[in-house]
Amino acid sequence: MDFQIQIKMNPKLYLRDPEQSALGRSIVQHSILMIHKMGFEDFTFKKLAQEIGTTEASIYRYFENKHRLLTYIIAWFWTWLEYQIVYHTHNMGSAREKVLTVIKLLTSRLKDEFTFEHIDKTRLYEVAITEGSKPYLTKHVEEDNRDRLFKPYKDLCGRIADIFTAYNPSYKYPRSLSSSLLELAHYQFFFKHHLPSLTDFAQEPDDAGVVRFLEQMVFSSLDAPVA
Repeated sequence: MDFQIQIKMNPKLYLRDPEQSALGRSIVQHSILMIHKMGFEDFTFKKLAQEIGTTEASIYRYFENKHRLLTYIIAWFWTWLEYQIVYHTHNMGSAREKVLTVIKLLTSRLKDEFTFEHIDKTRLYEVAITEGSKPYLTKHVEEDNRDRLFKPYKDLCGRIADIFTAYNPSYKYPRSLSSSLLELAHYQFFFKHHLPSLTDFAQEPDDAGVVRFLEQMVFSSLDAPVA
């Protein structure tokens, strides 16, 4: 069974809510597809306008610039991923199973129960791997942070950290482990496909090795004796 939910986004991410019009949803839909295909550096509003049959001016009515649009779609991804974690873990009694489920979700290995007609979540997942750090690796990160643009990422890390704490209440670094796990999962997938000498999984046909590595890293940390 599929479920439909509506994800509420920070109004400071946009000038006009893209979810409220067909053009806005098309902007989001095709920006994901185009950034996935050509990369963020080569993506422009001019190319997007040509792709969806509108004008650059119309796109600028929704988003201030392409960096703000990228921040929007990545924030959407983090929010969706947190929904997934809540959905898949809320009836689990075992803290260990919750940790394992988090790792599986970060590697996109569980069925997605939520549907969004205009968002290709498979491609968005891959965009998050290649472009996910660009919204906050900027000179204006503090200003954006004051506007709470990264709250979905922080909420996701906090959610995972709570699961780590439930597994081992004496573990001192749950938030550091949470954010490290998120970034490491993406780096390993990126290295596997693009910089294979930086990972041990380049020759593996699937992602099982990456999953095992992440599980080993997380539980080695959580089960380590308290210093």
